[in-house]
Order: sequence, then structure tokens, then C-alpha cells
Amino acid sequence: MKRIRIQEASWPADRGALQTVRCEVFVKEQNVPRSLEFDGLDATALHWLALTPEEEPVGTLRLLPSGQVGRMAVLKDYRGRGIGSRLLNHAIAAAEAHGLDEVWLNAQYASRGFYAPHGFIVISDIFEDAGIPHQRMLRRLSRKAEMV
Repeated sequence: MKRIRIQEASWPADRGALQTVRCEVFVKEQNVPRSLEFDGLDATALHWLALTPEEEPVGTLRLLPSGQVGRMAVLKDYRGRGIGSRLLNHAIAAAEAHGLDEVWLNAQYASRGFYAPHGFIVISDIFEDAGIPHQRMLRRLSRKAEMV
């Protein structure tokens, strides 16, 4: 198996690659309207890309300043290889480094089991977003003791 690299991305510089993966997964595969997928919040977010050795984008994830993790997408042919977990771990580490106390996400109902091993717990009833059932999940972060 080829080694997938995770790198921090920039919305201005990497917009095309981020949009390509998200359009494939959310717009084409899950029929999410493009206007909902691209909500105007990407410029304020931290982003990560999963790339093949040939620099082909195969996964994305973003972290908003509010601590919301979202827009995790991995192309179908690359699922089940731990890419989503690696993307999520990068976002959690960044949230901790930025001093956030918690991160949260709106998990697709069918994907809740993916997030539980990463320390996320369900904190809401089921709701629909873009016609897909979701539940909000939360993970409290460990804050490192500050050196005095």
C-alpha cells in the first residue's frame, strides 16, 4: 500500500484540492447541494489534506475556530485505511495546541461509531442536515499544565 501523507492545507492555496475531494464525496456521492457543502466558513478554518505520493488529494478535514470538526471526506477507494483517523488526530492536536477545551462535530448517524474510539460522545438527539440524519458529538480535550 502506498504511503498517504497528511499535511496542513490553506484554503487560498489548496482550495482546488479540498473542493475536489469534498465534491466527490459529499456532492456527487451523498447528493449534498453544493451551496450547503461550501458554506462560506472555509476561509476561517484550519484544513488538512491526505495526499498520495503522487500528490493526489484523497482526503480532507477542517477545524473551525469554534472547535467544530467537519467536512471530513475520504475518497471511496481509500476508505478503511486509517486516513480518516489520521486526519481527525491532526485536528484534535491542533485544537489542543490552540488552547481549545473541547471539539465537537455533527456526525452522520451511520458514522457515529467511527468517532467513539476517538473519545467523542453523543450529546444530541438525531437531526437532519442536508437530508442526512446526524447527531452532535463532543470530545473534551486535555489541557497541558502551563509552566510558571
